[in-house]
Amino acid sequence: MQTVLDFELAKEYKSPSQIIRVITESWVGSEIYCPSCGSSINKFKNGQPVADFFCPSCNEEYELKSKKSNIGNKIVDGSYKKMIERLKDSNNPNFFFLNYNFIFSKVTNFFVVPKHFFVPQIIEKRKALPPGTRRAGWVGCNIILQQVPKKGRIFYLKDGKVQPKNKVLEDWKKTLFLREEKQLTVKGWILDVMKCIDKLNKEEFALEEVYRFEEELQAKHPDNQHIQAKIRQQLQLLRGKSYLEFIGGGHYRLL
Repeated sequence: MQTVLDFELAKEYKSPSQIIRVITESWVGSEIYCPSCGSSINKFKNGQPVADFFCPSCNEEYELKSKKSNIGNKIVDGSYKKMIERLKDSNNPNFFFLNYNFIFSKVTNFFVVPKHFFVPQIIEKRKALPPGTRRAGWVGCNIILQQVPKKGRIFYLKDGKVQPKNKVLEDWKKTLFLREEKQLTVKGWILDVMKCIDKLNKEEFALEEVYRFEEELQAKHPDNQHIQAKIRQQLQLLRGKSYLEFIGGGHYRLL
């Protein structure tokens, strides 16, 4: 994988946003493969309302977000209303996130977040544009990446280091079970427990350690009065989907 961006491709443009769009889209089109099947991806014609790229082999679609500084925990996106509507649509695209170094004209990080990780909890509603502005009343949104579990960020390129293609394809397959759950509230519970496991920052953990997040989960799900039982239910589900392994004595291991 080549990591250099070709700024010559955008020499006819003056707008910084247009320049970055042209060179990053060109780079993705030439260097990135579909994480679902490994085939080459194609760019949609400009003006496509939802996505930027698609895979002609498996029909997965992808939207690209690029940023000069570190990707960070928050990415600015478009209309809040449209984003929430898209979360309910099976044709909602997956997201590519690209981070580049302008001085060296290089891509430093590139990862994909599969669409099944997108639930309302990771979408932040921005303030409406004030009266007197061109789009007064319009409400945008932010994607809160820190709410996405680690397994939901599949790196092709991390800190300048290219990841093996077989690892990218394997990592994609590990969480496809989430697509089986169509109810966003139920999926939200699974993702919340996955995020709690991430916070433990260990390969092996005990059920009692996950119980420590009971208060946090109660705040997110105020209508549920049986948080510990819900935690056990989600761990059982993750075990059944080969995300976790039960090793006995109330202990689990990440797979």
